[in-house]
Parts: sequence; C-alpha cells; structure tokens
Amino acid sequence: MSASTSADQAAPAVEPKAGRLRGAGYWAVILLGTLGLLMAINQTFNLKLLGFQPLGNAYLYYLIGIFLAAAYIAFPAWKGAAAKVSWYDWPLAVMALVCAGYLGYHGLTMINYGWEFEAPTEATVLSGILLVLILEGVRRCGGWPLLFVALFFGTYPLYADSMPGFLWGNQYTLPEIIRAHVIGVESVIGIPMQVVAQLVIGFVVFGAALTATGGGEFFMQFATSLMGKSRGGPAKVSVLSSGIMGSLSGSVISNILTTGPITIPTMKKTGYPAHYAGAVEACASTGGTLMPPVMGAVAFIMASFLGVPYAEIMIAAFLPALLFYLALIFQVDIYAARRGLKGLPESEIPNLWETLKDGWPYLLALFMLIYMLLVMRLEAYAPYYATVVLLGISMFKRNHRLNLKRALAFMQDLTTSVANLVAILAGIGLVVGGLSYTGVAGAFSRELLLYADGSIPLMLIAGAVTSFVLGMGMTVSACYIFLSILLAPALVNAGLNPLASHLFILYWGMLSYITPPVSLAAITAAGVADAKAGRTGLYAMRLGGILFILPFLFVINPSLILQGDITRILTSAFTAITAIWLLSSAMEGYLYRIGVLAWPARILVLAAGGALIYPELMTDLIGFGLVAVIYLSSRFLNYPAVTVGSSR
Repeated sequence: MSASTSADQAAPAVEPKAGRLRGAGYWAVILLGTLGLLMAINQTFNLKLLGFQPLGNAYLYYLIGIFLAAAYIAFPAWKGAAAKVSWYDWPLAVMALVCAGYLGYHGLTMINYGWEFEAPTEATVLSGILLVLILEGVRRCGGWPLLFVALFFGTYPLYADSMPGFLWGNQYTLPEIIRAHVIGVESVIGIPMQVVAQLVIGFVVFGAALTATGGGEFFMQFATSLMGKSRGGPAKVSVLSSGIMGSLSGSVISNILTTGPITIPTMKKTGYPAHYAGAVEACASTGGTLMPPVMGAVAFIMASFLGVPYAEIMIAAFLPALLFYLALIFQVDIYAARRGLKGLPESEIPNLWETLKDGWPYLLALFMLIYMLLVMRLEAYAPYYATVVLLGISMFKRNHRLNLKRALAFMQDLTTSVANLVAILAGIGLVVGGLSYTGVAGAFSRELLLYADGSIPLMLIAGAVTSFVLGMGMTVSACYIFLSILLAPALVNAGLNPLASHLFILYWGMLSYITPPVSLAAITAAGVADAKAGRTGLYAMRLGGILFILPFLFVINPSLILQGDITRILTSAFTAITAIWLLSSAMEGYLYRIGVLAWPARILVLAAGGALIYPELMTDLIGFGLVAVIYLSSRFLNYPAVTVGSSR
C-alpha cells in the first residue's frame, strides 16, 4: 500500500507507472529519495552529518528541489508519456535542483538582507523559474483543476486593486509577487511546506516501512481472524482492515487499490453485489483518513494552524471517526442479516493467536507511535523511533525481513509519496500567499459574518456547501488549507469551537470522495469490483451518509470531540451510538430482534434516531421513548408483519 500521508488527498492526475520508473529514472528516484530522507533525519535530530546544517529556510528549499525533481521523473506530463521518462523531464528536474539549490544556499542571506522586498536580479529570475516549475508539478500531481486554483489565487495580487467590494486588495508588480511567493514565508515555504518538512515526512517513512515489511498483509489477516466468521464477515473485514491501514497511511486511493483486490472479490463471493462491495471499500478507505493516529498531512497542518499539539487533533478526531466506522459495521451487518448472508468458511479464517504471534512487531510499533504522540508529545521524533523498532524487530522475522528488494521498494514508495505531497502543497502555498498578501482572506470572513447576520445554521450550511464543492476539484489538503483561511475564522468568530470548526471543514471536504458526481473513491472501487461507477457512488453515499450529519453534531456539541466533562462526553457518545444504530437500521430496513421493517415502523426508527442525534435531554427522552414503542408494539401487536429475506 502506498504510504502517502498526503491522503492523496486526491490521486495524482497521472499515476506513476512501474514501467516508467526503470533504468536511469528508477535509480534517480531512489537517489533523490535517499538524499531527501537523510536531509530530513539530519534536520530533525540536529545530527550535522558531515558538518551540514541548513540555516534559515535553506532546508525547505533543498527539500522542494529534491522532491520536485523526483516528481518530474516519477509523474509523467501526460498519459501518453507514462511508459518511460521523457527527454524533457530530465532538464526540468535539473532546473528544479538548481533553482531551489541556489535559494537554499542563500537561505540565511535572503533573511538578513530582506530579499523578499529587494533581491539580486538572478535571485528574482531563478525564483520565477522555480515558480513555473512548481505550477507544472501541481498540474502533474494534482491535475488541471488544482493548477487553475493555484494560478488564479497566486496571480490575484497582480489585479487585486481592480476587484470590487471586499474582493479588493493590495496590488503587487510581477517581480514583487514572484519574490513574495518564493522568498517570502507565507506562500511556497509557508505553513503547509513547513509541516511537511518538520513532521509529515517522518510519518510517510513509518507508513512506507509498515508496507514494505508486510504490515498490510498482517492487518488484513488480523481483521479476518476477528470478523471473518461473523454474519457478513467479508464486508466487516473490509471495513476494519481498510480503516486500520487507511488511518496509518492517510491515503484513500492507494488504500482501495491495495486492499480492494482482496476484500472486494471476497465480498462478491459470499453474496454481496459488486456495486455494494465497491461502496463498502470506498467508504472504509475514505474514513481511514479521518481516523487517528496518522490521518493524513491535513491533520498536521490543522494542528499548526490552530497552534495546538497534534495529540489534541488525534483525541478530537477519535470519536467522530469511531462513530463513522460503527455506522458502516451496523449497515453491513444489517444488510447481511436481511439477506441471510454468511461469513467466511472456517478453512479461510486464520487463527487469531497465530496471526498475533506473527504480527506483534506491527502492533508494538503502532502502540509505541501512539504512546509517543499522546503521552510524550514527540510528534517530530515518534515516527522515526517507531520505524526503527519496526525494522529492527522485523529483521528477526524471516518472512518480514527488510532485504534489498524491499528496501528499494520502500525508498521508491517513500520518494513518490513525498514528491506528490511536496509538489501539491508547494502549489497550494500560492493560494495561501495570494490571499494573505492581498488581505482578502480577512475581508471574506468579515463579509460572511455580516451576511449570515449571526445565524450559525446559515453559516454552517454555507460552509458545508463550499467545502463540498471545493472538495470536488481540489485535494482535501488543498481544500482544507483554502477554507481554513477563508471560512474557519468566520465560524470561530461566530462563537463556535475552533477545533470543531476546522474538523467540520475537513469532513465536508472529504465527502466528495464518496458522493457523485466526483466520488473518486467510489469510481476507483467500482473499477476493482467491475461494477457501474454511478451505482457504486450512490451506494457509497448511502453507506457513508453519517458523514453528512457528524460535522454538524460535533460543531454544536463539542463533547463529541471529547471536550467537556466526562459525564457529558459519555452521555453524548452513548446517545450518538444509539442514534447511528437506529439510522442505519432505518436506511437498511431491518431492526435487531424484530426483522425486516415495514415502512411505518421504518419511519418511526428514523424519527427515533433523528431525535437522539440532537444533543438535548428532551429529544433524547423522545428518541428512547420511540424505541420502546417500536419494540413493545412488535412484541404485543406482532408488528411489522414482513418476512425476513424480502428485498427492496
């Protein structure tokens, strides 16, 4: 599985092909990745290897140069060039190294002498070339929509003084905006790139090491041994395994392409329709980017924007993600119960003890990672230490030992993942810079507050729609960064919880993965399942329907992000879980201990779930009262009279 902690957060416009990375191209990627990794380790642990210690922003420029060059070699300019590295990719890679290397070499000088405002001619020219190279990297790795977004907002300062109303902003000349974007600290080398350089690379290393040493296989077997035998077992295995691996890699698409070829055929074999199997895998993989401990680059960026330790993001994100996965488990179980679907045969289920005995190094490394993040608060160091433990222990396991072949696969996976991430986030830095330099970001938030006239529901609906629409054409990281500047301040100024507001944006940005017309995750899973993409997308939207509700819940009820007193948290968690069970039952038309629901009872179950969702004592009493009515009427009135196994 790809270790991309970018969470793809969208798939590259053109994926790197195995055939492309061969010969000189392959070894160039390995060399660049090794150099970048050594530099990251040197900087993180302050090792001063060979007396080398980049000062100022030099480290950021060196990383951009190395991984942007790798992106030109790994990712083709167009689909027709996917078979091999084109002749023009080499000079582009060299230019990226030269331009970024020049800026890195003068990193301390540009700070001391204010090159952002006035710089030597060659610095401005090389900055302009690097800017063009970054835009091409964005196009290759993020696609045309993301390029247009970066271009529009990146060039906005050139014509901001001609815009009307709150869109008016400070104007820059072309040389000024080039220097501001490339040499300034709020654009290309702003917070997103700083987070990647200081934190995210380490987690990509951990994910790649986990994959290279057989972690994906272990978690698949672990999930199968736990849930494979139960009713609808293959679907539950997909939910659990894809959720675990997605939470560690932060990658939606690569998770589907790795676990999907195993889970989807198994689901189909046991009676699940192809489109339903694809929808389950799409939802499970999407939810993985919302589940701690890793989540994705966006979570680290969120922590930086909010100025809080990453551990706080982990804690806040845990219960909403758990509720989402419980909703998936409930629905696939109810679906199986209604249709009489069985679990896997005993012969296909690995022994739990033997699985744990063989895979304990992965669990040890994972627990160590979580302990260092939550207890020791060592975000920058934790993934490296966990990786060392993982690799060290795996050396004593013949089947998981990191030999030369696996080591090279590890470096290739690591390099392409980081290259994709650096190319995209360097481009998104242009959006951040353009909005910051013109002052439009603050004006937009003030305008939104003015138009909403204090109506929090109106602001939330506007934020949800905006996040969803932008999520269709941008990576989730890009969407989040954009809206954290424009929308989040307005939500916070309206009195909403800051952490809940930022998670709200993230969740709604993620929804485009499973919602038509884009539904990138559903389309990818449909391809694996050999199903119709449109039907798979509709079922994925239904299975993941709780994602439409959850963001509103934890914004109005911060106890669902584990903030507040313990009694309130436990009460909210219990009612939320009950509500999700009831809503899942209503959507699938089946209730435990009753059977298939007729429409009147189905509506009552839906109403009960809806009442429990809202965090008030009166609505909770109404919800539980309706549940009591449903079960009592079923027992004493023999209602509803619908036979199990009926289909819709």
